[in-house]
Amino acid sequence: MKMDEFPRIPAERVHEQILSILLAWGMRDDLAQTSARVMVDTDLSGVDSHGLSMLMDYNKSRLAGKLNLAARPHVVRDRGVTALVDADAGLGHAAAVMGMELAIEKAKEHGVGMVLVRNSHHFGAAGHYVRLAAAQGLIGLCMSSTRTINTVPTRGRTAVLGTNPLAFAAPARANGPFVLDMATSSAASNKVKVYELRGKPIPAGWVVDEHAQTVTDASRAMEILFTRPKHIGGGLTPLGSSIETSSHKGYGLSMMVHILAGTLSGASFSPVRVRTQRPEDPDNLGHFFCAVDPSAFREEDEFLADMDTVIDTLRGSPAADPELPVLVPGDPEAASREQRARLGIPVPPSLIEKIRAVSEQAGVPFLLTPAQA
Repeated sequence: MKMDEFPRIPAERVHEQILSILLAWGMRDDLAQTSARVMVDTDLSGVDSHGLSMLMDYNKSRLAGKLNLAARPHVVRDRGVTALVDADAGLGHAAAVMGMELAIEKAKEHGVGMVLVRNSHHFGAAGHYVRLAAAQGLIGLCMSSTRTINTVPTRGRTAVLGTNPLAFAAPARANGPFVLDMATSSAASNKVKVYELRGKPIPAGWVVDEHAQTVTDASRAMEILFTRPKHIGGGLTPLGSSIETSSHKGYGLSMMVHILAGTLSGASFSPVRVRTQRPEDPDNLGHFFCAVDPSAFREEDEFLADMDTVIDTLRGSPAADPELPVLVPGDPEAASREQRARLGIPVPPSLIEKIRAVSEQAGVPFLLTPAQA
């Protein structure tokens, strides 16, 4: 079944479904509202790997006792332009929103704000948080350490690193913001999950087996990434890799992200954590948020005008295919938000059944019926 053939669920109904489940699990109302809002915005943006489809994973962490469902993120250090937030072992969305909003507040006062979060869990798509800064006329930067070991380092045979994502956004005046949201592996591991849910093969070069041979079967790739012991080998390739080569730069970029988001915040390092933590121990992920006020360096209108020039120049360059215009980072997600807000969020039938099971287990009504129903 193709994407355009999947049942479409109104965004409001997806939000209500997620919120009802989070509240049934015992999350505080305001934090559950924030988490549901971020997850739905992620699905609206077309990042299907990090929104609704994460509920099964969060449920698994909840049942293992990892998540503090009564969490209350709080500031533990504040030194003018910098701060450190403790997520209290809760889901990462609310702590991440708090971190970026605090960085924005500091940037408006000092020109720049940098906030780290520790003791967190998965926070969804990094792009959501940098768009918060761009909406305030600021430049935003976000990075995160990751829980799962799934990426093979340069010249390595077994996975040691996570996907360690980063996102960057800059506002413009006439155009929408420039928004880059990327993993530092060839693809995010949850994108492999989306391909499996859709019953489609993954692109060659994303995942290799223990013999460094490319894997395109999504189910087999999921087994390599999530099921079988890591010492067997195989995993995602670093950013910039091909079937023939492994990228040292992508590997180094992944380590940079972990150092800034994980090591600097006091969060755990996945290869060490998996050897020492108990199944019920929190993931202790770290997030990095930075906001910059362009007016600290030049007139704000001049910066925004120059951003329009940059974006217009890129979009105006010759297209390889006249039917496919040149894209600027952020364009596909903006187009997806417009379409999905109007038509509903496409949800694979296999995912609908998984959410039905989670809803039944939580004791809440199942709400993901198609838009036309």
